[in-house]
Amino acid sequence: MGKTVFVFSGQGAQYTGMGKSLYENSPAAKAVFDMAESIRPGTIAQCFEGTKEELSITKNTQPCVFAVDLAAAAAVAESGIKADAVAGFSLGEIAALAFAGVLSYEDAFRLVCRRAEFMDAAAAANPGAMAAVMKLTPEKVEEICSEYNKAYPVNYNSPAQTVVACDVEEIDALCEQVKGEKGKAVKLAVSGAFHSPFMDKAAADMEEYLKDIELSEPAVTIYSNVTAGPYSDDMKALISKQVNNPVRWQRIVENLIADGADRFIEVGPGKTLTGLIKKINADVTAVNIENKEGLDALQ
Repeated sequence: MGKTVFVFSGQGAQYTGMGKSLYENSPAAKAVFDMAESIRPGTIAQCFEGTKEELSITKNTQPCVFAVDLAAAAAVAESGIKADAVAGFSLGEIAALAFAGVLSYEDAFRLVCRRAEFMDAAAAANPGAMAAVMKLTPEKVEEICSEYNKAYPVNYNSPAQTVVACDVEEIDALCEQVKGEKGKAVKLAVSGAFHSPFMDKAAADMEEYLKDIELSEPAVTIYSNVTAGPYSDDMKALISKQVNNPVRWQRIVENLIADGADRFIEVGPGKTLTGLIKKINADVTAVNIENKEGLDALQ
């Protein structure tokens, strides 16, 4: 029998009402939301009732998605399903770290709140843009980015989807070039050029903040966005570098499968990671759990 992996959703998957049915039906999920609410009053209301515009503000998005991610994971674990390994996409990696016991839930939630502030400030000071590039190989996207002053592949999502970050003045030209190469580029509604050198100050701020945070050895194997392999001894460096380095999602999934994973359970809002995993390898099972219905179907 193969291994089961919990994968934690990232920023961009948020929507109004996310996590509400988990809160109402799972004591473990409710405990996570109550923890978040005690530290950051208003989090529950934003998850359940926040407008699309309110939830798209980074300082709101990250704490809310984190809460739903961790609540969903707690509900799945409560149902008796055990994770053999965990991984998270960008923000989701912080939730994965908490679930794996590297950080207490409280410390992880506070870290996410500060991470959002740091990234928001870096974006304001150093504006950038992002676009998802489809139908081109990662190597071709790297080649295109190399022709620009400040353009970087930042999310290696699947064999045919790579997200790029670049200067706001270069994004239109880059998208046109992608089109000329028979690819497709879609500009993303984000507030900054995440996972790129545009976030260097945020990464430095994360490193400084983490100096006073105590980390524990993971109780379950967790895969790093930065290396695409299991977390190493220098966990604080990996958490900090994650902010201004690419998310190597495709390689993470491939490495997990090579290590015996054949069932992926996406915990948190949306189905983005489930879709990407199926594009990376159609032979594995991938499902998403974001509400009571999904939880019931998993039994």
